[in-house]
Amino acid sequence: MEIRNLITFVHVAELNSFTKAAKLLDYSQSTVSFQIKQLENELDCLLFERINHNITLTERGKELLSFARQIRYLTDEFNQKNNALRALKGFLRIVTADSLCENMILTNYNDFHQTFPEISLRFIPADTQEMFLILDSNEADLMLTLDRRVYRNDYIIAKEEPIPVHFVTSISSPYATEKPFLLKEIAQFPMILTEAGVGYRRILEEAFAKNSIAITPILEIGRTDIIVSMLENGEGISFLPDFVTQKKVKEGKLVYLDVCDLKVTIWKQLIYHKNKWITKPLQALITYISEHEFKNQEIETERNSS
Repeated sequence: MEIRNLITFVHVAELNSFTKAAKLLDYSQSTVSFQIKQLENELDCLLFERINHNITLTERGKELLSFARQIRYLTDEFNQKNNALRALKGFLRIVTADSLCENMILTNYNDFHQTFPEISLRFIPADTQEMFLILDSNEADLMLTLDRRVYRNDYIIAKEEPIPVHFVTSISSPYATEKPFLLKEIAQFPMILTEAGVGYRRILEEAFAKNSIAITPILEIGRTDIIVSMLENGEGISFLPDFVTQKKVKEGKLVYLDVCDLKVTIWKQLIYHKNKWITKPLQALITYISEHEFKNQEIETERNSS
């Protein structure tokens, strides 16, 4: 059932005329008649009685009018809000980890741009400690981390969630077994890792150091898409968040390794400084990221602004 047919029906019913409704909607009278006929066919009932060029709502037509008016109201309300969102203008800066930046741009940027065509974004890659320095100097409006869970009195956590992370390799790799490994065994495998000392790579390094194990990766690179491509080709193992690898795992191209003495939890957190003025464009970005980059759709923190 098309909304435009329902709206046409409301106008015909309120004006008590096909001709007046057609003029108001800038349609031909035949178009209005066709749309009403479509509705009647879909609903398998007569909506108007037509006698000597006069029309009268049937009982079913009166019932439909009540629902159709609600749909028109909700449609108008949505269009008003959508137009208001599209009118938002601004330049916003997000400081984030490389892997999160990749994911946001590849999966959601086009949708964000279509929703907010007048809002320009700048992504700034950095590690977590640098992110706080950048926020402190007001060189970014938001930070999106992938690290240990952090709490600081000067910052507001707009959204957060734990992120699973695994060692992963090709399904055809000699390391792809269901047998649990120990960290000291994993350390002997050829590893392709993200940059040393950054985010979840730093957490992994600390886990190895705690067990007095040294690691020497065969390659270090910030591009997780390149790492995933190399893994698919059977080149070693890596340690990556599940959102980077889960598609390939579901496709049966990659497999997670069970490392029984590694207990690591990383967190995705959306953070801004408590003194940051939350403009309407910035609130729109916070809401959008909260709804599209996190599994839990409820936004935990929101500040109104002018």
